[in-house]
Amino acid sequence: MQALEKRVGEAIKLFWQTRDKQHKTQGAKSGAKDAGLRAAVTGGKHLDGFRDICRDIFVEAGVPEAHVYWKSKRELPGYFRATKDWDLIVVADGNLLAVIEFKAQVGPSFGNNFNNRTEEALGNATDLWAAFREGAFSPSARPWLGYVFILEDCPKSQTPVKVNQPHFEVFPEFLQATYAKRYEILLTKLIRERLYDGACLLLSSRKEGLKGKFHSPSEELDVRNFIAGLQARAISFAAMK
Repeated sequence: MQALEKRVGEAIKLFWQTRDKQHKTQGAKSGAKDAGLRAAVTGGKHLDGFRDICRDIFVEAGVPEAHVYWKSKRELPGYFRATKDWDLIVVADGNLLAVIEFKAQVGPSFGNNFNNRTEEALGNATDLWAAFREGAFSPSARPWLGYVFILEDCPKSQTPVKVNQPHFEVFPEFLQATYAKRYEILLTKLIRERLYDGACLLLSSRKEGLKGKFHSPSEELDVRNFIAGLQARAISFAAMK
């Protein structure tokens, strides 16, 4: 587990290095850059370190690498839509073992992006479980659904956010909550409502992240819990084979 945690630190470092590189080079050939920080993510690759970790967990447990899809063939049928292109899926011997999404948010537009990420996370899970209920992945047992989120640790994400309550009161946990706290609430509720089997929230500033440093706001959202859950899923399937 300690070695895996070290790899997570390297993945955090790669995340920031790749963002910086893409922000500088995106559009160099075309002469046009995407607006704002979008230039740092349209090239992809910034979350590859985390995909590699999850892939290797299955491979080291004995699941052939050919059964882990992270570059192509990641589409799965949905219930409310035809398909969804996930970030990483594991399909072995016709069984859907795991599905994982990797997301990140770096400022400055925390407000709009938080709402978009919330709706996306809820919608993706709802669609997947409805498709599973209707037999879309038969003969698979219930797959393991995971969510990895990296949030920039900065003054804007750590400043309390005012909420408007013109008609009804919001739930008390949201009062004066920062965006970092809102993400903690979101991911914790996603797990407790069993919409996701595992989720981790990694907070990292750019300065510390380039050193591979990060932290999680709670034990429930700690990367060690996420990795342990994913390892258990991989080992249990490999043991049956």
